[in-house]
Amino acid sequence: MVGRRRRDGSHVRRLGAQRHREPGVRDAVHGARAGQHRRRQPRHQRHAARELQRRADPGGQPNDDAVLQHRGVLDSCARYVRERGPEHDHRSRFVEHEHEPDAESVVRTDQRHVDSDAGEQHLQHRAVLVDRHRRQLTDVRIRHRDPADAARPGRHAAPVLTMKFSQRARRLLFVAGVLAVWAVSPRAQGSNTQRPVFRGGTELVLVNVVVRDKSGAVVRGLTQADFVVTEDDKPQSVSSFDFEELDRPDAAAAAAEPKPPVLEKKPVPATRPTVTSITGPAAAPVERPKVDMHGRRLIVLFFDLSSMQPEEIERAVKAAHDYVDQKLSPSDLIAVTSFSTSLHLDQDFSADKAVIGPVIDRFSGASGQGFDEGAAVDPDSTDTGFTPDDTEFNIFNTDRRLDALQTLADALSGIEQKKSVIYFSSGMSQSGNDNQVELKRTIDRANRANVSIYAADMRGLQASVPGGDATQASTRGRGAFSGASVASQFSRMSSTQDTLTTMAEDTGGRAFFDSNTFTEVFQRVVDDTSAYYVLGYSSSNPARDGRFRRIKVRLARRTDLKLEYRSGYYAPRDFAHATRDDREEQLQDQLMSALSMTDLSAYVSTAYFRVGDNRFFVPISVVVPGYQVPFTRATDKNKSTIDVLGIVRTKQGPPVGRIRDTVRIAVQADDELKRKTVQYETGMELAPGTYHMKVVVRENQNGTMGSYETDVVVPDLKADSVKLSSVVVGTQLQQGAARNDRNPLVRNGRELVPNVTHVVSAGQHLYFYYEVYDPGRAPAAASGSSPTQAIKVLTSIAFFRGKVRAFETPLVETTELTSPDRKSAVFQFDVPAASLPPGLYTCQVNVVDDVAGTFTFPRMQLYVRK
Repeated sequence: MVGRRRRDGSHVRRLGAQRHREPGVRDAVHGARAGQHRRRQPRHQRHAARELQRRADPGGQPNDDAVLQHRGVLDSCARYVRERGPEHDHRSRFVEHEHEPDAESVVRTDQRHVDSDAGEQHLQHRAVLVDRHRRQLTDVRIRHRDPADAARPGRHAAPVLTMKFSQRARRLLFVAGVLAVWAVSPRAQGSNTQRPVFRGGTELVLVNVVVRDKSGAVVRGLTQADFVVTEDDKPQSVSSFDFEELDRPDAAAAAAEPKPPVLEKKPVPATRPTVTSITGPAAAPVERPKVDMHGRRLIVLFFDLSSMQPEEIERAVKAAHDYVDQKLSPSDLIAVTSFSTSLHLDQDFSADKAVIGPVIDRFSGASGQGFDEGAAVDPDSTDTGFTPDDTEFNIFNTDRRLDALQTLADALSGIEQKKSVIYFSSGMSQSGNDNQVELKRTIDRANRANVSIYAADMRGLQASVPGGDATQASTRGRGAFSGASVASQFSRMSSTQDTLTTMAEDTGGRAFFDSNTFTEVFQRVVDDTSAYYVLGYSSSNPARDGRFRRIKVRLARRTDLKLEYRSGYYAPRDFAHATRDDREEQLQDQLMSALSMTDLSAYVSTAYFRVGDNRFFVPISVVVPGYQVPFTRATDKNKSTIDVLGIVRTKQGPPVGRIRDTVRIAVQADDELKRKTVQYETGMELAPGTYHMKVVVRENQNGTMGSYETDVVVPDLKADSVKLSSVVVGTQLQQGAARNDRNPLVRNGRELVPNVTHVVSAGQHLYFYYEVYDPGRAPAAASGSSPTQAIKVLTSIAFFRGKVRAFETPLVETTELTSPDRKSAVFQFDVPAASLPPGLYTCQVNVVDDVAGTFTFPRMQLYVRK
């Protein structure tokens, strides 16, 4: 017995030495009585202790072997770590009846038994890895509890799980870590390191070419070597070539009707909220997943209900029915869209006449919302002196229709094959160059999406009456007798057709006017899509100037064939080549986009001050880091401009406020603006409620944009015991600020500039500003006694560092209203930051209304740096 104890003691010492040498190694289990475990059957091998507070076999002989494991190998997470072999159907657990005692262990009965109807294996913790599932770890226990025995498979030595690292390997790892930290440190990168900008990519220009002979039949069998493509008279290398043919009998059988919807069946606003502008550096529309519709003729029927009169809608419906009911081929897929106040998808692509027909029948004369184009005054004419000028109205309507076509083209961009949009309308007016930006954008979006627009003027062949018909007022002046009024009618009609002609020709389609046979547009679509070649090339012109590039396609060895293709496309446009309208559209698109850009960091902070009954003034601060704003070098100053565009909406969606301004910055050449911020201040009046605000900022040198979205909560203070405004803290008083009677932060010609980050330097001053509204009033004094104070408001500011109060301002008491018109008591504090040691503080504003017996203690975080 003594020898055994000595042997046990040496074993413990050996384990202690092992732990000392390897700090990451700890004991996992303790020895178990080997004799009993060796004589057990496989059923009993999974029989183990459930309580760690007592031993499994107290009277047994302990096992001198111990199992060690590295703490990085397994963490049992206060769970039992078990393993069961294929033959282990159940877990050991306590049961009410007793197990039969072991034949050689009659003295000690084991009351831990296994029920024959036990369930499946219990869930194990995720830290038990696959390679840890070994039979010898059947009863591994966690270490931090009392010791307990563990069953062992035999007398052989237990493995020791360690993670051995030599001293040399550790030194190498340490040196590698130091080098990695040094490599990414700002000092190693240099003090003038700028943000990396990655640009690249190849744009593939696709051209659909229809080759016809003298009889008008499509010529087949041409190869890629037969075509020569030039862009602005410069030869291009054709990199992709394909031939699409839909007239083959097996074409429709090979292409099954698409099961999932190709377009989203929901109303799409005409303002394109999710589409970004293509004029900026990151203005390309979002790439949609490609859908292969090979062997299908894709036709979209677009009913512009905002421009057509009731009889014109009837003509469009009849023309569409004639094609669907009589000429619809098995390879055709028809989609129906309409535009009135917004763009709607009435029917996704389908080849079922029974589905398409009822959808077309929904459009009737009562659906029309079209109005005559507003009159545009001719400054050289004296006969229209009393005619109202509706030019702005026409510009707005035209932009809405072009926006709808852009949205439709973006929705179709996920389909690789050619798409044909039949646009039923009554013309589209254009006022000078006002709609040129939207028109070019529409053509570019359509070309990028491989969409051809076929415009059909549903007014048909018109006869103009010199004196005017009953739909308009009589012509006055000499124009009715000189022919000037008739010429003016033809001029207006021609201007509404020119826009459709430009849009159709530049996208590879065609416009149809002055004809009462409206089936020609469908026949043209069939002829252009029955068989055509698709040529693709990468332009050799890397300029991103946004100019129109003319495409010419000819055959290398044959001149007797006629080729039909689109005349060109608009090149991508970077910010340097963007016009004023393009840049404004870019801001508008980003403001309405659901995916905000963050290339330029921005932060917005708001507050609220009551200025009237149910009205609050909300000052808005927009902050941009100075190191992200590039400047133009000048002789004595560095100059830059930042565009700010923002909108405030209610939770229901309607806008209630708008921000639009250009901030001009001019600093001294030696001024270190990179260590400062650019802050823009504005404000608006809002009613109590919850609003959503989005602000877009853009620096106008490289066109980098950023945006910030936040919810603005303007509380209703009527139910508050102490009606307190926002607590504004700033570090700067702007001298000579413009007078703003509605902004409470402007007082006596000095404006408090809010500190958005609440980070101040030790040498600055902390300026606090807040207001208390409608404080309690004391009852009037009795006659003959001293007058009683009307109000009594007590306030102070305390600074806490942790749970210790580090500083507190003297108590300030006011007995009268500072702004009687707003029924408010104004409080201003000037606290030198030098009185606070550097560190993080919790600033508590104490406000007590002594007359009403109410109080409030708003808090904010504040950091003082050296």
